[in-house]
Amino acid sequence: MLHRIKLLERFIDEDPSDPFNYYALGLEYAKQDEQKALDIFIKLLGDHRDYLPTYYQLAKLYEQVGQREMALTTYNDGILIAKHQKDFKTQQELAAALEQLKED
Repeated sequence: MLHRIKLLERFIDEDPSDPFNYYALGLEYAKQDEQKALDIFIKLLGDHRDYLPTYYQLAKLYEQVGQREMALTTYNDGILIAKHQKDFKTQQELAAALEQLKED
């Protein structure tokens, strides 16, 4: 895992404008350091608000660390972005996750 993190960090150094590299790095950290992953995903959304995959992962992390309200907000924000981008599949996935959270 450490090797993969170093590789992703190198990719970010080489192309800091590519949101996927930050996303992949956040996923790696989510396996071992939730706070570090949260920081990466929050920064990613700050820099690339329209990068849809981030919303689901960030909301799930918020759920894991007990920040229910932040998870709800993140799902809702992602749904709005997906609707704006006409990405109905992602919109449905985020809406399903939001409903599941509301039921819990």
